[in-house]
Amino acid sequence: MKRIEAIIRPNALKAVLDSLEAIGYPGVTVVEAQGHGTQKGATDTYRGQSVDGLLPKLIVSMVVEDNILEKAIDTIVKASRKGEIGDGKIFVYAVVDAVRIRTGDRGKKAL
Repeated sequence: MKRIEAIIRPNALKAVLDSLEAIGYPGVTVVEAQGHGTQKGATDTYRGQSVDGLLPKLIVSMVVEDNILEKAIDTIVKASRKGEIGDGKIFVYAVVDAVRIRTGDRGKKAL
Protein backbone atom coordinates (compact mmCIF):
# COMPACT_ATOMS: atom_id res chain seq x y z
CA MET A 1 0.00 0.00 0.00
CA LYS A 2 1.08 3.56 -0.64
CA ARG A 3 0.05 6.93 0.79
CA ILE A 4 -0.36 9.71 -1.75
CA GLU A 5 -0.05 13.26 -0.48
CA ALA A 6 -0.92 15.83 -3.13
CA ILE A 7 -0.43 19.52 -2.44
CA ILE A 8 -2.70 21.40 -4.83
CA ARG A 9 -4.30 24.79 -5.43
CA PRO A 10 -7.67 25.18 -3.68
CA ASN A 11 -9.44 25.83 -6.99
CA ALA A 12 -8.33 22.40 -8.27
CA LEU A 13 -10.04 20.43 -5.50
CA LYS A 14 -13.39 19.79 -7.20
CA ALA A 15 -11.72 18.55 -10.38
CA VAL A 16 -9.39 16.27 -8.40
CA LEU A 17 -12.20 14.79 -6.27
CA ASP A 18 -14.47 14.28 -9.28
CA SER A 19 -11.67 12.62 -11.25
CA LEU A 20 -10.72 10.30 -8.37
CA GLU A 21 -14.35 9.30 -7.90
CA ALA A 22 -14.61 8.59 -11.64
CA ILE A 23 -11.80 6.00 -11.35
CA GLY A 24 -13.54 4.43 -8.37
CA TYR A 25 -11.55 5.98 -5.54
CA PRO A 26 -13.73 8.38 -3.50
CA GLY A 27 -11.88 8.09 -0.15
CA VAL A 28 -9.64 11.08 0.58
CA THR A 29 -8.70 13.42 3.41
CA VAL A 30 -8.34 17.14 2.67
CA VAL A 31 -6.43 19.56 4.91
CA GLU A 32 -6.09 23.33 4.43
CA ALA A 33 -2.51 24.56 4.44
CA GLN A 34 -0.34 27.52 3.53
CA GLY A 35 3.05 27.44 1.94
CA HIS A 36 5.20 28.34 -1.00
CA GLY A 37 7.71 26.84 -3.34
CA THR A 38 9.74 28.55 -6.00
CA GLN A 39 6.89 30.92 -6.87
CA LYS A 40 7.06 32.55 -3.42
CA GLY A 41 3.75 34.34 -3.05
CA ALA A 42 1.90 37.12 -1.32
CA THR A 43 2.56 38.75 2.03
CA ASP A 44 0.14 37.49 4.67
CA THR A 45 -0.44 37.77 8.40
CA TYR A 46 -0.09 34.69 10.59
CA ARG A 47 -0.67 34.89 14.35
CA GLY A 48 -0.33 38.64 14.25
CA GLN A 49 2.97 38.69 12.37
CA SER A 50 3.61 39.54 8.73
CA VAL A 51 4.77 36.48 6.81
CA ASP A 52 6.07 36.77 3.25
CA GLY A 53 5.31 34.24 0.61
CA LEU A 54 2.54 32.03 2.01
CA LEU A 55 -0.19 30.98 -0.39
CA PRO A 56 -3.30 28.90 0.34
CA LYS A 57 -2.90 25.23 -0.59
CA LEU A 58 -4.79 22.02 0.08
CA ILE A 59 -3.26 18.69 1.03
CA VAL A 60 -5.21 15.79 -0.45
CA SER A 61 -4.19 12.53 1.20
CA MET A 62 -5.20 8.95 0.40
CA VAL A 63 -3.94 5.41 0.83
CA VAL A 64 -4.16 3.15 -2.21
CA GLU A 65 -3.21 -0.37 -3.16
CA ASP A 66 -0.02 -0.61 -5.20
CA ASN A 67 -1.90 -1.61 -8.37
CA ILE A 68 -3.86 1.68 -8.49
CA LEU A 69 -0.96 3.98 -7.50
CA GLU A 70 0.08 5.18 -10.97
CA LYS A 71 -3.52 5.61 -12.10
CA ALA A 72 -4.32 7.71 -9.02
CA ILE A 73 -1.22 9.87 -9.50
CA ASP A 74 -1.97 10.41 -13.20
CA THR A 75 -5.56 11.31 -12.35
CA ILE A 76 -4.50 13.92 -9.78
CA VAL A 77 -1.92 15.42 -12.17
CA LYS A 78 -4.37 15.68 -15.07
CA ALA A 79 -7.07 17.22 -12.87
CA SER A 80 -4.84 19.82 -11.23
CA ARG A 81 -2.22 20.77 -13.84
CA LYS A 82 -2.47 24.23 -15.38
CA GLY A 83 1.15 24.27 -16.52
CA GLU A 84 2.02 27.10 -14.16
CA ILE A 85 4.38 27.54 -11.23
CA GLY A 86 2.43 26.67 -8.10
CA ASP A 87 0.40 23.79 -9.57
CA GLY A 88 1.60 21.65 -6.66
CA LYS A 89 3.47 18.48 -5.83
CA ILE A 90 2.72 14.84 -5.10
CA PHE A 91 4.62 12.75 -2.56
CA VAL A 92 4.31 8.97 -2.20
CA TYR A 93 5.06 7.06 1.00
CA ALA A 94 5.09 3.36 1.82
CA VAL A 95 2.32 2.25 4.20
CA VAL A 96 3.09 -0.68 6.48
CA ASP A 97 -0.48 -1.36 7.57
CA ALA A 98 -3.96 0.13 7.76
CA VAL A 99 -6.61 -0.55 10.41
CA ARG A 100 -10.30 0.29 10.18
CA ILE A 101 -11.18 1.30 13.73
CA ARG A 102 -14.88 0.39 13.47
CA THR A 103 -14.35 -3.23 12.36
CA GLY A 104 -10.72 -4.01 13.09
CA ASP A 105 -10.15 -4.88 9.40
CA ARG A 106 -6.49 -4.66 8.40
CA GLY A 107 -4.53 -4.16 5.23
CA LYS A 108 -6.39 -3.64 1.97
CA LYS A 109 -9.68 -4.62 3.64
CA ALA A 110 -9.33 -1.49 5.79
CA LEU A 111 -9.12 0.79 2.77
